[in-house]
Amino acid sequence: MNDFLKANKNLLTYSLIILIVIPIFGLNFFISFVGNILILLFLIPLLLLILVFIGLNSFKSKINTCSNCGSISLGSSETCMNCGADLDNISKNNQLDKKPSESTIEVKAEEVK
Repeated sequence: MNDFLKANKNLLTYSLIILIVIPIFGLNFFISFVGNILILLFLIPLLLLILVFIGLNSFKSKINTCSNCGSISLGSSETCMNCGADLDNISKNNQLDKKPSESTIEVKAEEVK
């Protein structure tokens, strides 16, 4: 009998805890406790996915593309590492110098018979 207790010490401990907790707090406590653990198991991966999404959006906002040569640079560098063009002036000039007629497409409607 003593060998049985040594071999199954964890099983005996957990079964005694369950036999003590259920009569004192009731079956409702046990079910809600297990339900809360299952909710945490589903919410922790969801929380991690949200954090990854926020991190990727933050990383994406720090990417600058040179409109002169098309190379990509990270961070807040002011000049392009490939061609040496000023990234701030190129992006500002391209946004301010464009006329609305250049960026819209004109479509002519025709009546179909």
